Amino acid sequence: MTQTTFDLVILGGGSGGYAAAMRGAQLGFSVALVEEDKLGGTCLHSGCIPTKALLHAAEVADVSRQAASVGVRASFEGIDLPRLYAYRDDVVDRLYKGLQGLVASRDVTLVQGHGRLVSPTAVQVGEVTYSAARAVVLATGSIARSLPGLEFGGRVLSSTEALSLPELPRSAIILGGGVIGVEFASLWRSFGVDVTIVEALPGLVPNEDRSCGKALERAFRRRGVAVRTGVRVDAVEQNASGVVVSLEAGEPLEAEILLVAVGRGPRTAGMGFEEVGVTLDRGFVQVDDSLRTQVPGVFAVGDVVDGLQLAHRGFQHGIFVAEEIAGLAPAPVADSYIPRVIYSDPEVASVGLTEAQAKEKFGADRVESIEYNLAGNGKSQIIGTSGFVKLVRDKDGPVVGVHIVGARAGELIAEAQLVVAWEAHPGDVAPLVHAHPSQNEALGEAFLALAGKSLHAHG
Repeated sequence: MTQTTFDLVILGGGSGGYAAAMRGAQLGFSVALVEEDKLGGTCLHSGCIPTKALLHAAEVADVSRQAASVGVRASFEGIDLPRLYAYRDDVVDRLYKGLQGLVASRDVTLVQGHGRLVSPTAVQVGEVTYSAARAVVLATGSIARSLPGLEFGGRVLSSTEALSLPELPRSAIILGGGVIGVEFASLWRSFGVDVTIVEALPGLVPNEDRSCGKALERAFRRRGVAVRTGVRVDAVEQNASGVVVSLEAGEPLEAEILLVAVGRGPRTAGMGFEEVGVTLDRGFVQVDDSLRTQVPGVFAVGDVVDGLQLAHRGFQHGIFVAEEIAGLAPAPVADSYIPRVIYSDPEVASVGLTEAQAKEKFGADRVESIEYNLAGNGKSQIIGTSGFVKLVRDKDGPVVGVHIVGARAGELIAEAQLVVAWEAHPGDVAPLVHAHPSQNEALGEAFLALAGKSLHAHG
C-alpha cells in the first residue's frame, strides 16, 4: 500500500475544506485535499450557488410582471427550463473552473476519491494512505434530512432533486418553513407554481427573530403562498398524479410534488471518525472553541460541527484552523457574529441575538428594541419593497442583534455585522453618514431612533 505524507490532510473539498487547504498552503504547509465528488462541495454544485441563480431568475420573472407599474412595456411569457438550467450551470461552471485554478495555483494536492479516516494522522483513499505530519482536518459537510419513515424518491424530493426538475409542477407542498423551504417556496411561486408550506413549529424561519417570521408569512400570503404553521404531518402517500399529505389536524393536502426541507444533517456516518476516537453527538463532530476534536491533531470545520450550517461559516472555520495549526492564535469563530441571510422575496438577514434570546441572556427588563419601517426609506419606495430594520440592545449597552426584512437585506447586513461584533452602542453609529437615497440609510435611521434622535421614524 502506497503512503504519502503531507503537513495537512483535509477530508472534504467544500467551503471549509478548500479554505483550510489554501490558507494552509499560504502559510507554508504541504497540503493534500481529499474530495470524493467535485471541488467546492454542496454549496457550489447543489446548494447556495445554483439555488441563488434560480432565485435571481425568479426575481427577473417578478420584475417583468411588474414592469407596467413603472412605465416599462414588458411582459412575463413563461419559464424556459432548458435555458434557465443552462444559465444556472454556466454560473456554477465558471466559479468551479475559477476555484480549480485557485487551488492549483496554491500548490495544493487535490486527491479525487472517497476518503476515510483510518488513524489520528491518516486518511485512506483507495489503496493510498495520506499521512499528516501536522494535522488532519475533517470537512465532510452535510446531507439532506427527511422525516422518519419518509424516503426520498418519486415525487418526494430533497433540495438537490428540486434544483433540476424536468418540468415545472403546477403545485407543490413543502415540508419545512426554514431557510431551504422558504427559498424554494419563493422561487417556485415566482415561476407560477401553487405552493403550500407546512411547518410544525408556530412560525416560519423559527431560528430567526419572531418579527421576521411574521413579516415573511404576511408577505408570502400576499404573494399567494399558502402557509400552514403549527401543523404536523401524519402520513405521505404517492399516487399516479402526485402526493397526498395527511395532517394530524385538518384536511389532507394534495400536490404534484413534495419537497422535504426539514434541514440537513452532518455527513459523518461511515467515515471512520468514531473508530479513531472522534466523539460524535447526533452525528456532529464534537470540538472545542479552537475546533479541535478530542483526538490530538484532528480538527473539524463547517457543517460537521454543530451550529449554523452556512458556507461562509465553514469558510471562516477553514481559515481559522489553518492559522491555529500554524500557531498564529486567531480569534475563535463565534456563531453570534456570523450574518445569516435568507434569499426569499422578501429577503431576511440578521446577525447576533434575537429579541427573545437577548431577554433570556440579559433579562427582559434589560432589553430594548426598535423597528424602523422601510416605508420611510426613499430607495425602498423606489424599488418597491417593504419591511423593516430591527435593532436589539442590552439596555444602556451595545447593540446585540440586527434583523432586516426587505429586498437586498443580504447586502445590508455587512454593516450590522461590524456593529454587533465590535459591540457598538447606538450613539457610536448614529453620527455616521449614510448615502441618500440608499437602502443602507435605513440602518442609519434605525440607529438614530435607538439613540433618541429619531427624525424620519415615529415615536
